[in-house]
Amino acid sequence: MAKVKLTKTELKAQTDALKRFQRFLPMLQLKKQQLQSEIAGIVAKAEAVSARERAVREGLNKWVGLFATDESSLEGLVKVKKINTGKANIAGVEIPTFSSVDTDVREIDAWATPAWVDDAVEVTTQILSLQCERQVYEEQRRLVMEELRQTSQRVNLFEKVKIPQCKEAIRVIKIALGDEQTAAVTRGKIAKSRAPESEVAA
Repeated sequence: MAKVKLTKTELKAQTDALKRFQRFLPMLQLKKQQLQSEIAGIVAKAEAVSARERAVREGLNKWVGLFATDESSLEGLVKVKKINTGKANIAGVEIPTFSSVDTDVREIDAWATPAWVDDAVEVTTQILSLQCERQVYEEQRRLVMEELRQTSQRVNLFEKVKIPQCKEAIRVIKIALGDEQTAAVTRGKIAKSRAPESEVAA
């Protein structure tokens, strides 16, 4: 702890600082809880998207044999052109929200490719969209986790450093001021007890 001045002015400054830290700490703790809750929600949403993707992929089982026979037909068939996102605010953190995905579908010669390729385009687009949605949730989680890390650091700083330091400084100053007051009273009594002696001597 830095050396504090043993004065009434410093006592007031330390008392005011303690009140300020004690007022802000509950707000920080509440924010920390809110961020933890939001992270759990984001993780749940990401897992739900992953489950949807798994379900779509399971539906591809009937196509597996066809893919094996003509993989060249599917190579680079669908590509992500752009992920469209919005913005939201969680406990003061700006995060992206998933809106949609724009894809590029390779030109297909309807006469030269089998009919099932159209269905493959649709399923592949679904899978890419779900993957992009999950990426957005992962970015949300990263941003909220960073805010949680900073908030946790501030909570720890207030709980374990600032508040104890202020309390200790207040204790030390009060003891010093008390000792000073006691010494002043003692000096006064000594001076008063010597006063008659000086009058007699005169």
